[in-house]
Amino acid sequence: MSRELVLGAVAYDPKVVTIWNGFRAWFREHGVDFDFVLYSQYERQAEALLDGMIDLAWNSPLAWVRAERLARRRGLELRAVAMRDTDRDLTSVIVVKADSDLRTLDDLRGRTVATGAIDSPQSTLLPLALLADAGVEAEIQRHDVGVGLHGDHIGGERDAAKALRAGDADAACMIDSNLLLFGREGVLPSGSVRVIGQTAPYDHCNLTAGPGVQAEEFVNLLLSMSYADDQARPLLDLEGLKQWLPGRTDGYAALGATAFYDQDGGLNAAGYRP
Repeated sequence: MSRELVLGAVAYDPKVVTIWNGFRAWFREHGVDFDFVLYSQYERQAEALLDGMIDLAWNSPLAWVRAERLARRRGLELRAVAMRDTDRDLTSVIVVKADSDLRTLDDLRGRTVATGAIDSPQSTLLPLALLADAGVEAEIQRHDVGVGLHGDHIGGERDAAKALRAGDADAACMIDSNLLLFGREGVLPSGSVRVIGQTAPYDHCNLTAGPGVQAEEFVNLLLSMSYADDQARPLLDLEGLKQWLPGRTDGYAALGATAFYDQDGGLNAAGYRP
C-alpha cells in the first residue's frame, strides 16, 4: 500500500466536512489511503502546501495563483492535477435592473456597482477588471462576507444582488451560475435584471499537487469516478460536478493579471486581511 496522502481544503461551509469524509471513505474502499485537514483561509493553505505540511490542496483559482508564485520564487513547481467539469469556461456578469436606463458598461461611469468580498475572483476581481479594461470608473460598494475564502462563501455576492434589488446599487457583479441561483432563490427574480457586461471565460478551482508529490494513483482513481456509480454519485453531487477532468492552468491568466498578489505571491491588495 502506498503512503497516505494528506489533502488540504478550506472550510467555507459545514458541508466541506461531509464532502471530504465521504471522499476519504470512498477512496479507502478502493485501496487508496488519504486523509484531509481543513483550513479557515486559503492563504494559510497555500503556504502549508509549499512547506510540505500537506501533499495536495483543493485550491480556489486565486489560491492557485498565489501558490504557483510562491513555488516559483523558491524554484519549485506545482501541478494542477484535476478539476471539476463545472470549473471550466465560466464567466462573470454585471447586471442592472431590467427597467434601468443603463445599457452598456460605459453607462456605469460614476454609478454604484455592488461586488462580493475583496478576494472573490468571480464577483469582484474579474468584473472590476472588466470595468477597468473598458476605462470605466465607478463607485464600488463591496460586501466583505467570508474574507479569506476567495468567494467560495457567496454571502457577499448574494448581498450585492440584494443591494441591486433594493435600489442601493445601480449594478451588481456575480458569476453566471449564481445569477441563475439567485433567480431560483427569489433574490433576483427571473426577468428582473439584465446583463450589460460579461467577462471572457475563465476557470475556477483545481486540485494542486505539491512540489515533488507523486499522486498518480490518487489522481487516476479520482478521474475514474463515475456518476453512474451509486456510491460516488452523492459525493459528486455534493461537490457540484458530474465528472472529474485533468487540471489545466491557462484559464487563470486574467485573474493573475489583477495584481491581487505581487509576482512573488506576496499579499498586494490594500485592506485585505484574511
